[in-house]
This record gives sequence, structure tokens and C-alpha cells, in this order.
Amino acid sequence: MSGHYPPLTCRDVQQILTKLGFSPRPRKGTSHEQWVKLVGGRLFKVTVDRPKEPFTGDLVASMARQAGVSKREFYGAR
Repeated sequence: MSGHYPPLTCRDVQQILTKLGFSPRPRKGTSHEQWVKLVGGRLFKVTVDRPKEPFTGDLVASMARQAGVSKREFYGAR
């Protein structure tokens, strides 16, 4: 694993998503969190699977794609 992209905790991801303008949807009794942001009529939805914490590599890249940003931009919002 690269030191450039260290593992992220759920709290890290929540802070990143907040900085990127996302807000959490109300929880529905599952371990998954849904974060949403509307941009120019397009809805971006990021699923955060809390039990998979700490989040590494592919999972962080997947959340970044869902957020509409690169992995680098995702970590940059930290």
C-alpha cells in the first residue's frame, strides 16, 4: 500500500464528503451511509460501508468515483 494514500477511517470519509459539499441521507437501520450532492441537476450519491473500515485502495477509489472526483482530489479534501 502506498504511503501517499493511507487508509481512511469512516470519520475521515465523512469529513471529506462534507468538505466536498455532500450531506448525509437519513439512515435506514443499515450499516451503510448514503451521502448526496446535487450539481447542475445531477445527483451524486456515495455509499459508505462502515463495517469495511478502514477504507483502502479500491474502496476509496470507488467512493471518489461515486463523488465525481479523482482519488487525488478526494484525498486532497482531507
